[in-house]
Amino acid sequence: MSNYLSLHKSNRKLTTLVENRTIYSSEYSELNIFETHEVSKKVNLTFNAPIIASMLTGKKVMHLKGMPSFDFVPGESVVIPAKQELIIDFPVASLENPTQCLALAIDQNKINEIAASFNHEVAIENENNNWNITNLSSHLKNQEEVDYLIKRLVQTFTNSSKSKDALLDLMIQELIIRLLQTNARQSIITNLEGIYNDTRIGTVVKYIKENLTDIKLNITALAKKAHMSTSHFHKKFKDTLGVSPIDYINEERIKFSKKILSKESNIQIREAAYKSGFNSVSYFNRQFKKHELIKPSQFKKMVREDKKC
Repeated sequence: MSNYLSLHKSNRKLTTLVENRTIYSSEYSELNIFETHEVSKKVNLTFNAPIIASMLTGKKVMHLKGMPSFDFVPGESVVIPAKQELIIDFPVASLENPTQCLALAIDQNKINEIAASFNHEVAIENENNNWNITNLSSHLKNQEEVDYLIKRLVQTFTNSSKSKDALLDLMIQELIIRLLQTNARQSIITNLEGIYNDTRIGTVVKYIKENLTDIKLNITALAKKAHMSTSHFHKKFKDTLGVSPIDYINEERIKFSKKILSKESNIQIREAAYKSGFNSVSYFNRQFKKHELIKPSQFKKMVREDKKC
């Protein structure tokens, strides 16, 4: 069991093999840690408050209203509205390797309070002022900041420190803001119904997509597109989406470069970098490793090996 769960392991009591529940409470929230030690199907759970669930060990198969069923594994989280039924399968749980998951329930008024403050901060005139996290279920992957915060929350909940409630309050505020930014980012970037095309941030994201490989794409041009000063634009973009404009451009360019490297097996790294909008191969290499944790040459080699199989 991970170190951040060591206090929980020493204090919890095991009374059932399926979704054994341990509860830790604070003023605005409640942490539930569930452990299942045997294969089970169609286990039902419902919470009276919105929850953020995160996998700790093992695997679940989640069945949520309005979403296709999906595997739920460590490093992933889901946000679920209040009073929505969860139906869960446990395909691999055992006494030696239990499935462990946490469900953080947060008072709706607290969420509304933080969301209102966030919306006021990121609003541009009458735009981007109605973000929330409790309207629909969402499945979050590769959210390092959220995963890190959840681990800190577990450590704090299970500790008897005098400053526990104050620390939890700060961490829950940060967690909700991170989730609001994730919601805003996914909504604006996917923008399936075109509802953000007339907003300044939405217009800029669309412009980035259309000009991703242009090496002249820069903050000044984007700020001009948004009809804002460079500093004001940078702040609003980062506050709303949780990532700076340059970091967002780099992320998208790395995704594009992976497509090129996957499709064109004989392409040189230098050429892939320039085709993706980078004007420096060394900078491209650093950004690729930052986002993918491997060098582009290693990624290229992996693609070649996969094609041989």
